[in-house]
Amino acid sequence: MKILFVFYVPSGGVETLNRQRCQALRPYGVEGHCLYYRTGSGVQNFGRHPSFVTDDDAQIGMLLREHAYGAVVVVSDYWTLPRFRRLGYTGPLILEIQGLGSPAAAREELTRALPHITGHAAALLHPRTPHIAGLFDELYPHIPKFQFNNCLNTAEFSYQPGFRSAQPILGWLGRLEDNKNWREFLHIGHLLIHGHTPSLRLWMFEDAELSSPEERRAFQQLVGEYGLSDNLTLYSNIPHAQMPTYFSAIGDSGGLLCSTSKSEGAPYALLEAMSCRCPVVSSDADGVLQAILHNRTGKLYRLGDVLHAVNEIAELLNDAELRERIRTTALLHVQTSFSPDEYARQFIGMLAALHLTPPQRRD
Repeated sequence: MKILFVFYVPSGGVETLNRQRCQALRPYGVEGHCLYYRTGSGVQNFGRHPSFVTDDDAQIGMLLREHAYGAVVVVSDYWTLPRFRRLGYTGPLILEIQGLGSPAAAREELTRALPHITGHAAALLHPRTPHIAGLFDELYPHIPKFQFNNCLNTAEFSYQPGFRSAQPILGWLGRLEDNKNWREFLHIGHLLIHGHTPSLRLWMFEDAELSSPEERRAFQQLVGEYGLSDNLTLYSNIPHAQMPTYFSAIGDSGGLLCSTSKSEGAPYALLEAMSCRCPVVSSDADGVLQAILHNRTGKLYRLGDVLHAVNEIAELLNDAELRERIRTTALLHVQTSFSPDEYARQFIGMLAALHLTPPQRRD
């Protein structure tokens, strides 16, 4: 059976998710394909499974007819549902929400989407994000709903010994946009460097193609105001296969990854860092709570409370025993709760509930 996963652009967590789940599903008789409407930095990761980049109706229609997909999973873009029906696709359309900004923005979007979703979606899917679960139950009580964790192959994306920084590193990963809350990260870094750990290095990983000129100018201005230029290194579009080296180096430096997002669906950066034995301190956005169990698999701070974040980070920088305990427990948590096999079983269960049965597992 072939399944098509559809998203706007190959970048960020959704592109990672698509690669991970296509690999996880293959042994279970499911061949995953990916369709993106625009090109993006993630095209450098293409190769293991069929991936297409087009927004042309004729080409998409040909793709749907040629591969006769058993189901199509559309991430976020509910406008695709009626579009694919117009293009002749008659199979199940599953709308998946991996994140729609703040809870208020998600409510607005999912309310606006009512006619498209109720008219065409066979099922709704999300990675156990509490505010999305609540909105699905409220707005779409009669559509079947499924929720299960995303997956990460920890055998491939894993700790890599090597470079060891003499200074601790505080990492951050995301787009330079409001929801990722880069301003809060710079504020946290400023307070740590000028009041706690002057040698602290800041490593920020971003996709420069996805930021606006206005946002970048504001970023550069704030870096100057906080006096962070000498401590900050900005990385853009690092190939995904190289990220274990960076996460491992951050963890080995005595540092950690800091996530400051205002809202999240199920951020991959946290799982990837944890898989590489890099501790994580995150804002308490509800989408991170499946991954971060406070003082067990990482640390949480109250969103907007910069002093709380600084205190939690300082404790991890200073307490070697706590760091090691969290590094070990976090890795085990990713291996057990976000395993590819568990994801595949949950996905196959969803297909069965929709009366779709793939071939037998191929070991």
